[in-house]
Amino acid sequence: MSEQINKKPLVSCIIIFLNAGEKFFIEAIESVFSQTYDNWELLLADDGSTDESTGIALQYAQQYPDKVRYLEHEGHQNLGMSATRNLGIRHSKGEYIALLDADDIWLPQKLEKQVAILEAQPEAAMVYGSTMIWFSWTGNTEDAKHERQRVLGVIPDTLVEPPTLLTLFLDGSAETPGTCSILIRRDVAKDVGGFEESFRGMFEDQVFFYKVCLQFPVFVESGCWDRYRQHPQSCCYVAKAQGVYNSQNLPFLNWVEKYLSQQDVKEKKVWQALNTALFPYRHPHMYYLSQRHLYLKTRMKGFIKSIARQTLPVSIQMKLKSHLLEVKYSPLVGEVKFGDLRRVKPISQYFGSDRGLPIDRYYIENFLSQQAEDICGRVLEIGDNFYTTRFGGDRITKSDVLHVKEGNPDATIVGDLANAENIPSEAFDCLVLTQTLHLIYDIQAALKTIYRILKPGGVALITIPGITQISVDEWKDYWCWSFTAISVQKLFEEFFPQENVLINTYGNVLAATSFLQGLATEELEKQELDYHDPSYQVLITVRAVKPE
Repeated sequence: MSEQINKKPLVSCIIIFLNAGEKFFIEAIESVFSQTYDNWELLLADDGSTDESTGIALQYAQQYPDKVRYLEHEGHQNLGMSATRNLGIRHSKGEYIALLDADDIWLPQKLEKQVAILEAQPEAAMVYGSTMIWFSWTGNTEDAKHERQRVLGVIPDTLVEPPTLLTLFLDGSAETPGTCSILIRRDVAKDVGGFEESFRGMFEDQVFFYKVCLQFPVFVESGCWDRYRQHPQSCCYVAKAQGVYNSQNLPFLNWVEKYLSQQDVKEKKVWQALNTALFPYRHPHMYYLSQRHLYLKTRMKGFIKSIARQTLPVSIQMKLKSHLLEVKYSPLVGEVKFGDLRRVKPISQYFGSDRGLPIDRYYIENFLSQQAEDICGRVLEIGDNFYTTRFGGDRITKSDVLHVKEGNPDATIVGDLANAENIPSEAFDCLVLTQTLHLIYDIQAALKTIYRILKPGGVALITIPGITQISVDEWKDYWCWSFTAISVQKLFEEFFPQENVLINTYGNVLAATSFLQGLATEELEKQELDYHDPSYQVLITVRAVKPE
């Protein structure tokens, strides 16, 4: 058992505390002990507490010396939140660092889920999800009505390149991560210089996240694994009650401006967003006039709306409303214009390949480009080695091609995954299997083969059709199955450990409709293709890793 644990990356969990009290502090610590992921260490970093918190931390460290360590500043000083987080980071031993405040909690799968993501996303410096703003801890049903999740501002389950998140944080399109929602590589935390110790309390977390998101890709996930407790003693609550919360914003923005200059940042969107955020402080009179103009514009919209409601047909009212509110118009029943889509046969029967790049191929290539680092060593691909050479490049030591029928000049192995004794066991570092599993009736046998032929630590990169027509080519008579993300997850977990399987989907209602009609990628905008709606699964992707 100990050997298995040691193979998992160590996570250093850091809880900083200052007079945390008993109830909240113990709940935070116990939420670490409740994790389904077991290879962690807990560092309890004391910022000069004078209540029972120090005793609680020392008791845990004494009771669990192999898992828990107590830290404090020299002379039991109070140096602030940033310095105390840095204290934890300096003493951490893990490959990954997770932060938790003494009044918040993690859900049991927090570390398991996020470690799996960072292991599957080697380019990502950090992962975070949408923190729950937690009121219902009181047990009062009325408090639960105030709960919400932090706004991500991006399509979840995607790797976001820098400095996109920084721009979204500045313009308010996204909220900065909750401190308790992140998992970060320790090397990255050190590379950015840790937390800025001049920020003792307010904005200390935002300063750190701005530094990370300026320099590194960050994976934003759909999961919500933490609870950010709302109570009168919290740092933000006290600052707002004392009327100093907003006054701290200007020093923070001034720091951002100085830091961007020091880093020689050139991206115009970042500077535009920062200047917009600084505008109310540096030009208060002009800001007042702009707000006054916005108020009058809003009143005018209300006046027009009142007149329209009394004089115009409902359909015209709805069109005006969508225009004024700058939202998409949703036509009434019977008013939908079908145009070129009012047909019982598709525009193209060939998935759009006769018009350009098929939409499912766009998603396949996106998936493989994100996982390109996995395509290395000895690689097996189905039909040809197009994707192996395109995404593997000079990382490939040997390229094999499997085909089910004799006569394929590219094939180095002829065989059926469902009946493939001739394919060597534990031979391949990577398997690239696109749009094939639905053609195999005995799918369990095929998955058994996939597991068998991978080396320990080998990766299978697999794509499966979701919403689709059935092909009209030579493979139409072999098309056996349709899948959803859930059915694929359950199938793969019969052979691979749950934590080694990562399932994603691509698509939305427009992409699905266009794909069924046979439109090509070139006929949609990139933002239309990239919008993710899990209810419309045009493509399902699997990254499955064989345990070492």
